[in-house]
Amino acid sequence: MANPVAALWRNAEESPDLVAVRDGERTLSYSGLRDRIACRAREFSALGVKPGDRVLFIAPSVPEFVVTYYALHTVGATVITMNVMSTVPEIDYVVDDSGLTTIVAWHASAEAAEHVARARELPFVEVGAFENDPDTPAADAVAAGYVERDEDDEAVILYTSGTTGKPKGAALTVSNLNSVPTSFHSALALEAGERWATALPLFHCFGQAVVMHNALTWKGTLSLLSPFAPDVFMDRLRDEHITIACGVPTMWNAMLQAAGDRQASDFADLRLACSGGASLPGEVLREFSERFGCTILEGYGLTETAGATTFSDLNEGPKVGTIGKPLPGYTVEIRDPDGNVLPAEAVGEVFILGPSVMKGYWNRPDATASTLQDGWLATGDLGSTDPDGNIRIVDRKKDLIIRGGYNVYPKEVEEVLYTHPDIVEVAVIGVPDDHYGEEIAAAVALRPGATGDRDTLRAWCKERLSAYKVPRIIVFVDALPKGSTGKILKRAIDIDALTSAT
Repeated sequence: MANPVAALWRNAEESPDLVAVRDGERTLSYSGLRDRIACRAREFSALGVKPGDRVLFIAPSVPEFVVTYYALHTVGATVITMNVMSTVPEIDYVVDDSGLTTIVAWHASAEAAEHVARARELPFVEVGAFENDPDTPAADAVAAGYVERDEDDEAVILYTSGTTGKPKGAALTVSNLNSVPTSFHSALALEAGERWATALPLFHCFGQAVVMHNALTWKGTLSLLSPFAPDVFMDRLRDEHITIACGVPTMWNAMLQAAGDRQASDFADLRLACSGGASLPGEVLREFSERFGCTILEGYGLTETAGATTFSDLNEGPKVGTIGKPLPGYTVEIRDPDGNVLPAEAVGEVFILGPSVMKGYWNRPDATASTLQDGWLATGDLGSTDPDGNIRIVDRKKDLIIRGGYNVYPKEVEEVLYTHPDIVEVAVIGVPDDHYGEEIAAAVALRPGATGDRDTLRAWCKERLSAYKVPRIIVFVDALPKGSTGKILKRAIDIDALTSAT
């Protein structure tokens, strides 16, 4: 029996005055956090939320997210989190797919959620900013404790982005969720009192399971920023003496562009910069280490693994182009199409076995059966291992470009383009071509003041890549489209602009 909130209850008893959550000047101690969670849980119980009920929760990365999320766990609900920008049709889809019973939303992001709730005659709860003190006495609520749950009960259902069809709900159990901080504890050499900072959305598995649940399980202080602003984030790192910062590659890149006269000494307390969500360009890693005096360590995980699978070795440091080794308790295999395990350096599909691998896709037995094979998760990612056991993600299977019969991995081309001094962001995709089947196209965002020249960039690539990998189509853009986590969204790039470019 267990509950994701159990560690917070324990921490509140052991270190009641330690700051648990911070948002600028607003703070919550562990005892204050527990009290607010307990009070809100009592409200949910009064509303009729029962163990096993599926509840939709929509909110930004604010302390109230933390309170409400763990309050739902306290009463034994299965939490479904969604983007604050979700539309009525998107919410309608999740309501139909999950069979949820209640909708909860942050007051500033509640319009679409409330519309759906009213139309469906579902209970709706609007969450506002908390006051300085709990608005109801906490003693009785705290004494009531939390609902004990089975390890295999669904703790959260996180919907995938739907890049290959309708979104699917990855059902993660209590055991899945609680295994994440257990696996990261030794990998990150975590100690009580770590000061974490992130601007990641907490509705996403990276921010929710890997950052928030990790920090609060191991008695850390979690500093939140929403939305991400590189100047503000860097100020927080300095002023709050942050020891662990978590983000995605576009965030680190944005910090480099906005660094100004900041020095490495400003970030003397920062011992770990953890990156995930997308491939980290080697050039960004190198430049960040030089500028900020802190090396970014990269990890890898999926929604279907609660964001956990691999992480760079703390002692060895990052190996450019890899995402580290499997976390404790995880096994990663690279397999060919027939299911055979491939030797080091050979490229195949990445399969994962580990404690956070999902229970399955909610109400999708066919999709579950094709993705989970004897407990192993077929990721759809192409990768390889090096002789030391580090994993390299080559690309998504669906992103592979086949030009004239040759395989071209966009990530390899992007890495080369990122080394060009004028390039800030780049995305490489395949576009239809009558002669080659697919042609290689690059959407490029340049540094301020830089002048784009396609021939110069092609020449740069020709010196570093085989001829068939060089982008024939290059389009200059002000910025690349990004999702809620800051990840570049290739599917949102204007294909017509690329195919018409010369």
